[in-house]
Amino acid sequence: MANRRRFGNVRKLPSGRYQASYIGPDGVRQPAPDTFKTKTDASVWLTTVEADLMRGVLADPEASQMPLREWLNLVLEQSPTIGERWRETCQRNMRLHMVSLLDLPLRSVSTTKVRQWHAEALKGDGGRTSIAQSYRFLRMALNIAVADGILISNPCRIKGAGVIEAAERPTASVVDLVSLVDAISPAKYRAAILIGGWIGLRRGEIVALKRTDIDLIGLTVDVSRTRLELLASPVRKDKKPKTKAGRRTLSIPPHVAPFLRAHLDEHAGAEYVFIGTDGAPLRGNTLYQAFVRARKRVGLDHLMFHDLRHTGSTLAAAAGATTADLMKRLGHSTEVQARRYLHAVDGRDREIAQALSRLAESGDAAKLPRIIR
Repeated sequence: MANRRRFGNVRKLPSGRYQASYIGPDGVRQPAPDTFKTKTDASVWLTTVEADLMRGVLADPEASQMPLREWLNLVLEQSPTIGERWRETCQRNMRLHMVSLLDLPLRSVSTTKVRQWHAEALKGDGGRTSIAQSYRFLRMALNIAVADGILISNPCRIKGAGVIEAAERPTASVVDLVSLVDAISPAKYRAAILIGGWIGLRRGEIVALKRTDIDLIGLTVDVSRTRLELLASPVRKDKKPKTKAGRRTLSIPPHVAPFLRAHLDEHAGAEYVFIGTDGAPLRGNTLYQAFVRARKRVGLDHLMFHDLRHTGSTLAAAAGATTADLMKRLGHSTEVQARRYLHAVDGRDREIAQALSRLAESGDAAKLPRIIR
């Protein structure tokens, strides 16, 4: 006679797969969130559930009935690690890419359903970056559900689904930068191109610069904030960099200093370096649209504004910067990496800036790589 299970039940479905279930503390039968290929797999799952029940860490049957939509919104609202821009991005991705999952109870979001959703999303018209962002957010939210004891395990198990493979981006040559500076209109945006291309600041960092951040005697610029502009709301404000590495003081290449001095004298506001026609801090999108018009005039339609930042790192590398030097100038590292590498460049940043000016004087574009990874 076959031995009866001491805990839970396993039954074979018409499909040939196996379903596991158990009677929860509330007296209600709780099926596994997914079916199993073999009876052994189903039994192993039940053994895990029984162990969790004995340790008091069994998933919460009542809370797991919450619709995924409600849980995702709670995570967006309450998680201290989610910034306003990422919150807006996740809300947009929920509307565009995650509709088929949102009305499911948490306990019904199985590995199979996640795989089906992801496969269908990839077949659609959605961008691969947005789909990867959606998967990362789903995985993060369900990890929180596991940590809170609402789910036993995270059903997001698709290897590499949250990874965004960045395409190779072009960089501008010295000649290209000169062309962009000459072409951009009005002239008050020229300094922004130079700061992006030669110093490597992000667009949000550029429009957040204040007069007090620029030292034309010591030839340094202090990067201590970025400009946050949301698409779905009128939020416009300065915010601190996300990491310690993002806050940095950089040396200004000497050949850029005269342009910055002229800009401060002729175009800057009383507080901010770049201002709009209304005297308020310049909108990042306004700067971007001016850049788009300029790149079209000089035949550089392939170039994005953020590519100026890549250009800054490539020019610095051509001037002799090491990996650690680049991390310092671009502020592009985790907090751990910052502690490891920042000390290595403190004495070299001014040398790099001097070398950048020598490179500008030679204008030898042939020495510069056209693609960085």
